[in-house]
Amino acid sequence: MKTGRPRSFDRDEALEGAIAVFWEHGYDATSIALLTGALGLGAPSLYAAFGDKRALFLAALDRYIRTYGAFTERALAEEPNARDAVQRLLHEAAAAYTRPERPPGCLLITAATNCSPQSADIAARLRELRAAGAHALEAKIAAAVWAGELPAHTDAHALATFYTAVLQGMSAQARDGAARTDLEQIAEAALHAWPSAAGQGA
Repeated sequence: MKTGRPRSFDRDEALEGAIAVFWEHGYDATSIALLTGALGLGAPSLYAAFGDKRALFLAALDRYIRTYGAFTERALAEEPNARDAVQRLLHEAAAAYTRPERPPGCLLITAATNCSPQSADIAARLRELRAAGAHALEAKIAAAVWAGELPAHTDAHALATFYTAVLQGMSAQARDGAARTDLEQIAEAALHAWPSAAGQGA
């Protein structure tokens, strides 16, 4: 008799549990035992529902991007002004990285910690997602330069790389126990690096 999912199985609830485990421990350090314990599923049920650990992680990662990590895309899409978008992005990151009910930091960063050569495809996928975020930020800044919102000599790539590094540093600080107020101070300090508006001097 083939083992299937229990009738009470809730895929979204299971993915929430998986997100928390991968977020806290990273991909490589997360074992099937940790996952089954957190999800309340036996290993056969977990495999029947999701396949292997890699498939479960990718499903959890997709859900994370659409939920906990969606603030990045929203800030860049909804704020017409690039500086306002970056300010919102940094402050929402400060809140997102210090949620009391969730592990600290950013899953896209922490899940890649100490990935082994056997997990190279997972590390590459996380790199691609982080790079996509940086490219979206660069595009927002480049559009601001083109529109005259920023000085013409502004290096959009360098500025986007800087703020990407700030976000990654904020994630690391959160993992080390920094409070939301600490991260908000980092955000405000980083905003001082924003170039003066066009027409107001460089």
